[in-house]
Amino acid sequence: MHHKAHRPRNLGATLLVALLALVVLPAQDAQAALVQATQAAPQVGHVIEDGQVQVVEAFADSTTWIREQLWVETSFDSDGDGRPDRMHVTVVRPAQTETEGFRVPVIYETSPYFGGSASVGDILWDVEHDLGEASPTPREQPYVEHRPDRERISNSHVNNWVPRGFAVVHSESPGTGLSEGCPTMGGANESLAPKAVIDWLNGRARAFTSRDGNEEVTAHWSTGRVGMTGTSFNGTLPLAAATTGVEGLEAIIPIAPNTSYWHYYRSHGLIRSPGGYLGEDIDGLYDYVFSGYPEVRDYCNSTVRVEMVEQMDRITGNWNDFWAERDYALQIGNVRAAVLMAHAWNDWNVMPEHSVRVIEAMKEHGVPHQMYFHQGGHGGAPPPEMMNRWFTRYLLDVENGVEDEPLAWIVREDDPRDEPTPYPDYPHPDAEPVTLFPHGDGIYQASLLHHGPSESSPQTLRDNVEFSGAELAQAEKSRNRLLFLTEELSHDLHISGTAEITLEMTASRPLANLSVWLVALPWTDPEARQPNFSVITRGWADPTNHRSLIETDPIVPGEYRTVSFTLQPTDQVIPAGRQIGLMVFSSDREFTLWPPPGTELTVELAGTTLTLPVVGGSAALEGALSGH
Repeated sequence: MHHKAHRPRNLGATLLVALLALVVLPAQDAQAALVQATQAAPQVGHVIEDGQVQVVEAFADSTTWIREQLWVETSFDSDGDGRPDRMHVTVVRPAQTETEGFRVPVIYETSPYFGGSASVGDILWDVEHDLGEASPTPREQPYVEHRPDRERISNSHVNNWVPRGFAVVHSESPGTGLSEGCPTMGGANESLAPKAVIDWLNGRARAFTSRDGNEEVTAHWSTGRVGMTGTSFNGTLPLAAATTGVEGLEAIIPIAPNTSYWHYYRSHGLIRSPGGYLGEDIDGLYDYVFSGYPEVRDYCNSTVRVEMVEQMDRITGNWNDFWAERDYALQIGNVRAAVLMAHAWNDWNVMPEHSVRVIEAMKEHGVPHQMYFHQGGHGGAPPPEMMNRWFTRYLLDVENGVEDEPLAWIVREDDPRDEPTPYPDYPHPDAEPVTLFPHGDGIYQASLLHHGPSESSPQTLRDNVEFSGAELAQAEKSRNRLLFLTEELSHDLHISGTAEITLEMTASRPLANLSVWLVALPWTDPEARQPNFSVITRGWADPTNHRSLIETDPIVPGEYRTVSFTLQPTDQVIPAGRQIGLMVFSSDREFTLWPPPGTELTVELAGTTLTLPVVGGSAALEGALSGH
């Protein structure tokens, strides 16, 4: 279906004035007014085809684009200098916004990374120490060079959206690049900073031509309708801005967003690193991005950073108010923007629970949303056509039907990322919880059955972080893990949702790591840069938080406790010919602290269950296991 060229709203207002002139002015003057208004009206407009905004030749000449640098005044003073912080902003817009009065919507990306960063190796804590103890190696704060002479922030999105009749705006987060303030890693100022930029685009905030000057600049060219997107931290900030409820932010497309810093650095109370960054914690991320003005660094370090180190609690990993402030899922009730969420099931950096838990909150609050999931690793935007349709619908107000499309679009295991399969929702509406029970000696490759709990059968494993999870999963026998396998699948089995594990356990010491992997055997090593489909999902927990996430209850050796927790959500089809394996072990070499080997975990199989979300429920599982 084709739509006519979409004209900006201000054109209608201009012609309305001219028509009124025909009524109240003499005929000759009225005719002159109409001619003048028509000539002043924009001669170009957005072109829509098949529900997507198209490139327009008149907008596509990059040599005519207008580029601006400015500083937007915020509502906060996070660097303690007695005046509101100003955010560094750049704009790229079509020439017609100046020559013809053409007003445009905005694609906006903000980030703490644009100003430069530290070396990753300089921000990581030493993880080789016992649980409950501070790192034996003090971590020194690196210094990120401040680069004061930069005029551009980024060119991302410019070549895609300016030729389609949009302005592209970038800004640097507080305390980074040429923006004032202190970085807070999820603090209130990181939500209020993009809000201020959106307010400026709507005429509600002031901007200036310099960091400390008084010459104001307005966004006279803006329609006030804003869409935000970005990946990872740059995907977190659109959600942060949306939680302020700012008027004018119509749509966001967060890609692999970190929606809770506690969930990023902890797992059910356990100190757990994001994949690929062993030893990273929130203070290290602060150090990594702090590229702002040198004169405020002492203040920021002595206030924000000191509080961070005191409150993040790298000893127990418990939940507290510091972490609660940095959890956007708790703020979804304020969101008014339409959300297209994108994530990957094999993202072990920003794990998929970050998007899934926010989606669950959006459903509760009636936030318009759609989901795109793929099977790869960190990052991965939705197909361009999907992003275009989303922004066309909400920034240009074109009725292209996205509200009537399926809610979930999931790339199946062997499909290209631009060919997702539509589903009515996620989790799959036909997914039902199915309980499985471990039987036998898990030191070997024992059984995972769909009937009856095991008789009383305490099984003991010995912690040894020298062995990786992959090595433990492939071992036919190991004292360092318990492994329970289903029969070989005769049919493909679709898992959609969040698995949960319950263990009755004790340990030989008051503190212990607890790690669980769900694997598909026989193990197959992935090809270069491909996801490892031998790992279905994973989870980690602190057994001392079995009653509460805000207080520690040390293990009494020999006394059993019930520990229940969720694994990472997923949507995977396990192919015929493989076995689903439940692997329980202690320290995870890729994600947890590395205590000295030797702690023993004892699991009582009679009190241990795995609950899987299976599409088709018990009947589908039994059919796949029995061959029917």
